[in-house]
Amino acid sequence: MKKGPLSGVKVIEFAGIGPGPFCGMLLSDMGADVLRIDRDEKPVSNNVIEGRGKRSVKLNLKDPKDVEVCLRLIEKADILQEGFRPGVMERLGLSPAECFKRNKALIYGRMTGWGQYGSMSQASGHDINYIALTGALHSIGRKNEKPVPPLNLVGDFGGGALYLAMGMIAALYEAKNSGEGQIVDCAMTDGSASLMTMFYGFLSSGIWKEDRGHNLLDTGAHFYDVYETKDSRYISIGSIEPQFYSLLLEKLEIKNELFLEQMNKGLWDDLKSELIIKFKSRTRDEWSDIMEGTDICFAPVLSMSEAPKHPHNIERKTFVEENGVMQPNVAPRFSKTPSKIQGPSPNNGEHTEQAFLDWGISDD
Repeated sequence: MKKGPLSGVKVIEFAGIGPGPFCGMLLSDMGADVLRIDRDEKPVSNNVIEGRGKRSVKLNLKDPKDVEVCLRLIEKADILQEGFRPGVMERLGLSPAECFKRNKALIYGRMTGWGQYGSMSQASGHDINYIALTGALHSIGRKNEKPVPPLNLVGDFGGGALYLAMGMIAALYEAKNSGEGQIVDCAMTDGSASLMTMFYGFLSSGIWKEDRGHNLLDTGAHFYDVYETKDSRYISIGSIEPQFYSLLLEKLEIKNELFLEQMNKGLWDDLKSELIIKFKSRTRDEWSDIMEGTDICFAPVLSMSEAPKHPHNIERKTFVEENGVMQPNVAPRFSKTPSKIQGPSPNNGEHTEQAFLDWGISDD
C-alpha cells in the first residue's frame, strides 16, 4: 500500500484546541505518526474531526516522572508542536533547551497568537484579535458597515495552523541536511499579516482604498459579490476578467450600455442595484442551471449540509463520511504518496501502552 509523504515522521502534539489540533491533523493525513499528549483533566472527544488519525497517551506533566517519560518520547520524535502561552513549556521542564539536549535534530514548533516575544506576547487573545492587529479584519466587510470576522479561518487556521505546518516541514528538511533542529515560532499575527501581502501591495500602489466596500475584492465591485435570489438563497459572482464579465452580461441578457464601463468605480453602486433586482428574478437553482460550469466564475452559495451533496464535490470526494461523521477529505492530493485519513479521533489516553511500545519506551 502506498504511504503518505510524511510516512515515518514521528510527531508529538501537546493537546489543545483549534489550530494546534488542525495542524497535527494535516501532518497525520500526510502519513505522520502523530502522538497526542493528553492530560487527565482535559479529555478530548473522539468525535472531534481534528483528532483523526492520531494516537493519544495520557501524562501528568506536573509529575516529574511523567515529564521524564515525555522527554524519552521526545528523544524519538522528529517534530514537537505545542500551543501554550510563552513560558509554559519552560515551567514544565520541556523547554527547547531541555528537549534539544535529548534530541538535537528535533523540530520544536510553537504556535501562539502574538508570538514568543513582544509587548503582547503574554496577553490572552483569539483569532478576531490577531487579525484585528494586522489590518485583515479592518479590510473585511461591506460599505458603511462594521468589519465582519471571517469565522476564525484567517488567524487560527490560515495564519496559524498552515504556517506552522509549512514551517515545521521546511525545518525538518533543513535538519535532514544539517543534523540540527530548530525552533519554529509561529505567531498568528505574523501569519495573518503575511496573508495580507497582496493587499498591502495594492495599498502601496494606490489601487486599494482602506474604506471597506470600495474595492475590487471587498464587495465594492458589482461583478464580484454575493447576490440574493428569488428563493432567499444566494449565488456568488467573480467575473473580473473582461471575457468573463462579457459572458456574465450575455447570460443576464443585460442591454444597458453603462455596464460596458466595467472598471468605472463611479458606476459600481448603480450597476449593483440593477444586478440585485436581476438576480432576485430567479431561484438559486435556476441561476445555477444557467451559469454553473461556465467561465462567468459562478457558484451557488451552499450551506455546510449542502456542500457534500454537490456533484463536483462528490466527484472529487472533497467530503467523506468516516466513522459516522461527514467531514472534509484530505488535502492537498499527492500522485505518488497519497494522503489518507488514518483513523478516527482517539479517546483520551487510548493508546498509552501501545504507543510507548511502538516508540521504544519500556513498560516501566
